[in-house]
Amino acid sequence: MAITVRLPRAGGELYEYELKEQAQLAVPEQPFRSRIAYSAAHVVSDPFADTDPLHDSRIDWNATLAYRHHLWKHGLAVAEAMDTAQRGMGLDWTRSKELIRRSVAEARSVGGKIASGAGTDHLAPSPSVTLEQVEAAYEEQVGFVEGEGGQVILMASRALAACAKGPEDYRRVYGNILRQVKQPVILHWLGDMFDPALAGYWGHKNDLDAAMEVCLGVIRDHADKVDGIKISLLDAEKEIRMRRMLPEGVRMYTGDDFNYPELIRGDGQGYSHALLGIFDAIAPVAAAALHALDAGDASRYEAIMEPTVALSRHIFKKPTYAYKTGIVFMAYLNGHQSHFRMLGGAEGSRSIVHLSDLFVLADRAGLLRDRELAVARMKKTLALAGLED
Repeated sequence: MAITVRLPRAGGELYEYELKEQAQLAVPEQPFRSRIAYSAAHVVSDPFADTDPLHDSRIDWNATLAYRHHLWKHGLAVAEAMDTAQRGMGLDWTRSKELIRRSVAEARSVGGKIASGAGTDHLAPSPSVTLEQVEAAYEEQVGFVEGEGGQVILMASRALAACAKGPEDYRRVYGNILRQVKQPVILHWLGDMFDPALAGYWGHKNDLDAAMEVCLGVIRDHADKVDGIKISLLDAEKEIRMRRMLPEGVRMYTGDDFNYPELIRGDGQGYSHALLGIFDAIAPVAAAALHALDAGDASRYEAIMEPTVALSRHIFKKPTYAYKTGIVFMAYLNGHQSHFRMLGGAEGSRSIVHLSDLFVLADRAGLLRDRELAVARMKKTLALAGLED
């Protein structure tokens, strides 16, 4: 039986959209062999907390942790307390500590792979902040993650971006922290399209090649303390070039939510592993594609993964930092949470037309696991925007 829903286009015109039949993908029963694949995971807010939603949002721990089990079940590793979890954009360090503590314990209970973000977000960015303060902030957060038994993802620092005078300040801070870590970390270079406060990171504004050289220098100097680096620059050419210059044994984790299929597939000179926010929204399809890659079936890998790219490019379109809204909306459509509310009221960061287009692209990519439920929830969202059925 055909299932349809009326959706709006830009300008208010309505059209009838007929959903396609969805193919059911089997849940994999073994880990991936050829790639390491992290999904940066979102958090589920508590819609019934009687607190200020802009400054004191609360987390629904049961739903949040259940989503991590969903990702582990599909063979994905979890990148915890990252920007996908609204870190620094609704999720502060105090609540991040509880999230990390609970998630590491859950991972241990099921043998799931996890790494957690450590940064400086409890230190307010300012040109007057000292490098010593930045280092102390990093030390506190790294110490907490390692104290919980977790692997560290060393996040980019807004405070360092605000106070650093040049590349030498980055070399100093990263060098001092890397010398102290107990096990190799994943570095995270987040572009300013994801966080405008990180513009000019590594001491170079408007010159990504020079910034890359600084970053590579840090990695070469401390290669024994670096598991890999995730770069989120949405520039496949630069990622490939950097990947080829990494020291032996240091992995590239793609954070490119526009070009991930080709970067993960790789070329004759190498490939990228993955640490992606979009994997939160496309976990079942991504898992099926990665298993096809393990089996050496590149054609099937591409056939499964490519339809997700249009959805990902839509979710991560400018302003890119608002992508979390689309990630959470996907979880809502697919029944992983009972509501479409977010920390800091971020559910309002995308238009109803954007969400309607997201719905269509998700359907075309085979990512709506229950079409009747997805339509019912889409209609509720449309009704809140004034479109009655």
